[in-house]
Amino acid sequence: MVKKILLSFIVFLAITSCNKNEAVTLVDSTGRINHLLVVMTDESWQGEVGDTLRSILAEPLVGLPQDEAQFYVNQVTPNNFTKLFKNNRNILFVGIGDKEDFYINHNVYAAPQTTITVLGKEKTDLIQNIELHKKEIIEVYKKRDLALYQKKITNKHWKTSNIETFKRSGFNLRIPKTYNKIEDTGDFLWYKYPFTKGQLNILAYTVPVTSKADLNIENLIKIRDSIGRIHIPGQFENTFLITEPLYKPITKNIDLNSKEAIETRGLWIVKNDFMGGPFLNYSIYDKTNNRLIIVEGFSYSPSTKKRDFVFELEAILKTLTID
Repeated sequence: MVKKILLSFIVFLAITSCNKNEAVTLVDSTGRINHLLVVMTDESWQGEVGDTLRSILAEPLVGLPQDEAQFYVNQVTPNNFTKLFKNNRNILFVGIGDKEDFYINHNVYAAPQTTITVLGKEKTDLIQNIELHKKEIIEVYKKRDLALYQKKITNKHWKTSNIETFKRSGFNLRIPKTYNKIEDTGDFLWYKYPFTKGQLNILAYTVPVTSKADLNIENLIKIRDSIGRIHIPGQFENTFLITEPLYKPITKNIDLNSKEAIETRGLWIVKNDFMGGPFLNYSIYDKTNNRLIIVEGFSYSPSTKKRDFVFELEAILKTLTID
């Protein structure tokens, strides 16, 4: 069904008039993770509508030592939205139409691809519509990017049969083969991926508890600090990983592959040393076995941006399955 819109937004006709029953061969999409192309007029981009979008898309990701926007954003006008730009994986169309609207399309010009369209009858309506759907805009692009990157990064992963902790504990992660085993005791595992400017780390372990009430941020910090003291030493004597005490971790309840979990984002440091960085932790209460199942990733990459490193860790941790 073709939507009647203003001439300045004629680009939308190509999207809304697509016949979903037609078999179309699409080119491969392009674009890095956490990158987004915004299609809107320069006037809107440089005005209040653009300010509203930037406040949403450039909102800093929590749990990082320096502010980093959730997305790297490029803007192009509808008239300049040529073939060069149509292959982008994530595209956001924003403009004035004959009514307020919000819709999502997939694989319009390339595959895989996600496009979101936000329309308003005038500037005020458009801003309100953007605000109304701001969480959904973020979640749609993040979820699609995560699924694609997850498939890519974990395509070649270590088998559960080769990891003692997974065999004994009854849960599993798809840890890429680029990560090397540091420790695997049957109760605790640590895999590390070293690269030129730093390293990424994956941890997994279980902790006995008495009830679900033990699944709280104060207890989780105590647990991870005790794990750091025992298993993750620093480079000098009497140094080990702990939670940064000057930064309160941010938590939220999520659904992790049909399991209730607490997501914790925060900062770690090495006690009595100067190393540090961000961490991402998922903790699940396993009532059947009176335990917490905890998987965590942390990165160390001084003097570099860390958003995409944490994104890779999230992709791996969210492959968690429990027998």
